[in-house]
Amino acid sequence: MNMGSSDDGFEATYLATLPMAFAVAYRILGNVSDAEDASAEGLARALASWGRVSRLPYRDAWILRVTANVAIDRARRGRHLGAIMNAPVAVENDDDTAVRVALVAALRSLPRRQRDAIVLRYLAGFPERDVAACLHLSLNTVKTHTRRGLKTLRRLLRDDQEVPHALS
Repeated sequence: MNMGSSDDGFEATYLATLPMAFAVAYRILGNVSDAEDASAEGLARALASWGRVSRLPYRDAWILRVTANVAIDRARRGRHLGAIMNAPVAVENDDDTAVRVALVAALRSLPRRQRDAIVLRYLAGFPERDVAACLHLSLNTVKTHTRRGLKTLRRLLRDDQEVPHALS
């Protein structure tokens, strides 16, 4: 990608963030092609808003949150969620697709701040202090959002063992 001098660091950010964006999308979608599309769209949105995004202290976290939201939206619209979106979410076996479908549905049901904290902490692997800084929240607030989000995910998935496995 040769964007000349007008990229203001986008190319370096793109190269550094693409592997993380792909990993987050893949954890949600479970499909290489879909994850490539979602991560590319997340980075394309960053480029479209680069004037603002380039000034963010945690631009990589912004890109990963956007990518996760794109992946969640794609999963919701995709064939995997179709019939179960209105059914109670339950995971009754170890099938990775079933876990992903249930996890995406449960993530979508969380309030935005809880979902952002869970995505950045567990899907992107950011330390709590970095999550707090990029969300402009106190560390205790991030811990509260994370704790509440995990509690809700466990309740929705009806299996305490599936949440850490699905988020690891």
